[in-house]
Amino acid sequence: MSVNKVFSELFYVVTFFHLATLAGAQRKPNIVFVVADDYGFHDIGYHGSEIFTPHLDKLAAQGVKLENYYVQPICSPTRSQLLTGRYQIHTGLQHNIIWPSQPYGMPLEFPTIANFLKENGYTTHAVGKWHLGLYKKEYTPLNRGFDTFYGYWEGGEDYYTYYNCDTWHNKSIDIESGITKSYSEKDIQSHQNSDKTQWCGYDLRDMDKPVTNMNGSYSTYVYTSKSIDIINKANPEKPFFLYLAYQAVHSPMEVPDIYLEPYKHIQDKNRRIYAGMTSCMDEGVANVTNALKAKGLWDNTIFIFTTDNGGEVLAGGNNWPLRGYKHTLWEGGVRGISFVTSPLIQQKGVISEELMHVSDWFPTIADIIGVHMNSSLKLDGTNQWPMISKGETSKRKEILHNIDILTPLNGDRMYNDTFDTRIRAAIRMGNYKLITGMPGDGNWYPPPHDSHLKNHKFNSTEASNKNIWLFNVKVDPCEVIDLSGVLLDQVRLMLDRLLYYNATAVSPLYPESDPNCDPTLHGGYWGPWQ
Repeated sequence: MSVNKVFSELFYVVTFFHLATLAGAQRKPNIVFVVADDYGFHDIGYHGSEIFTPHLDKLAAQGVKLENYYVQPICSPTRSQLLTGRYQIHTGLQHNIIWPSQPYGMPLEFPTIANFLKENGYTTHAVGKWHLGLYKKEYTPLNRGFDTFYGYWEGGEDYYTYYNCDTWHNKSIDIESGITKSYSEKDIQSHQNSDKTQWCGYDLRDMDKPVTNMNGSYSTYVYTSKSIDIINKANPEKPFFLYLAYQAVHSPMEVPDIYLEPYKHIQDKNRRIYAGMTSCMDEGVANVTNALKAKGLWDNTIFIFTTDNGGEVLAGGNNWPLRGYKHTLWEGGVRGISFVTSPLIQQKGVISEELMHVSDWFPTIADIIGVHMNSSLKLDGTNQWPMISKGETSKRKEILHNIDILTPLNGDRMYNDTFDTRIRAAIRMGNYKLITGMPGDGNWYPPPHDSHLKNHKFNSTEASNKNIWLFNVKVDPCEVIDLSGVLLDQVRLMLDRLLYYNATAVSPLYPESDPNCDPTLHGGYWGPWQ
C-alpha cells in the first residue's frame, strides 16, 4: 500500500481553530528539527560541561528544556521512532542499527512526519544523516516524504572524504562496535587488494545523485550551509520543515584545528577532538538560527533540538552522572538532551521534568500545526504540545525502551508466568524503571581529565548472570540503588506490562548482509542495489 493511500484512509481531520493558539500566527509555523548524533548527556553547557555551547545554551534558556526526555540507545531505532511515532517493536527495528550492507529499512507502510507535513501544505527538506535504509530507492528520503535531500544514506563515515566501509552482518555474530574508522586516501587505495569480506565506498548525495566535488569539505560546515540555502530560498508564504541531522558528534574523531584551541587543556585526545566537534556544531546551529532571523522567519518557527542516543564514551562522549552509555539500556544510553524554543510557545525559560519520549514528536508536531490525528493510525507517541507550550502535565505515563529478542538470553528465568527476565528489555512506568536481560556495560564513566569526578567513580560489581534491575529514577537517576529484591510487586507489575507489549511486537528485521551491496558495483558509492 502506498504512503499516500495510507494517509487517505487513515489520517486526520484538520482543525484550524488550533492555529489561533500559536500567538496569533497567520499561517502554519515553520519547523526546524535538529538532531545531534551520539551527543552525551553531560556534553551541553547547561548540564555543567566543560565544552562551550553558548548558542545551544541561549536557545534552550529562551524555551523549554526537556529534562525527563528519552531516546533509544542507538541511531536507527531513534530516528525511526522520531519520524514514524512508533515503537521499534512495531516496526521490526528492535535489534541494532541498519548497516549499509543489509537489505532492509524502515518499513514502507509507515508514513513519516515528512509525509504528514507535505500532505498539510509544507515543503519538506532533509539534510545530513538518514540511516533508515538504502538498499532500494523506496527507502531513501525522497521516497519517504521529503522534497529535497542533501547528505548521506548510511550511518557513519569520514567527515572530509565521505567514505565508509562495512563488513558482514547477520543475527548470530553481530554487535555494533560504535566506532567508525576514519579512512585515509591510503586506506582507500589499499582496500582494493584486501582479502577480507569488506565493502567500501563513498556516500554523499544531492537529492539522489552522488556528489563528487566535496572531498575535503568538513561535513558540519556543509550541512549548515545547505540548511541556510534552504532557509534563504524559502517562500515566506509557504511553511517548511527542515530536518537537519548533523553527522556531528559521531566518530570518527575529526574537526578543523581552529576548534581545538579552547580545549588544549584536555589531555584525552578523543575527548579534546569531541569537544571541538561539539563547538563546531554549536556554531552551525547559531548560523542556522541567524539565517532564520535574517530572513524574517524566526517569529513563526518552532525550533527543536535532540540527541539520538547517549554519548559514546569510547569516542569522547560523556553522560556523567548517568550510568552506561550508547548501546546500553542504562540512563546513559537512553536519557537524552532536548529542548524546544520559539516565540510561539507560551512558556519560556522553563525546565520541564515531565516525561517525554522521542516517539512523541509526530503527534506533537501534528498539534503544533493544528491537525487532529485519527486514532486509527495507532501511533505509540503522545501529543506533548500542551506540556511544552503551556506547561500542562505530560500525558505520557510510561515508556517502552525496547524488547530485543535477538540479543542472547542472560542468566536464569525468574518467573514462568510472566515476561522472561533473560530477554534484553527495559520499561519505564511512572518513576520506576525495570531492566531485564543483558542491558550492556553498567559502569559509570567520567572522562579521564575530570579529576574532580574521580572520587565519585565506582564500578559495577554485579554478577554477569544477573538479569533484573529496578530503580526509582526520579530520586535515583544514576541507577545506584537496585530495588528489584525489595519491591517484588512492582517488579511483577512491570514484567506483566512487558509481556503485554511483547504480545504486540512484530518479528525483528535483521537480514544477513548482501554482497550485491558492494559500492564497486555501483560507481563506488553506497546506494540502492535492488
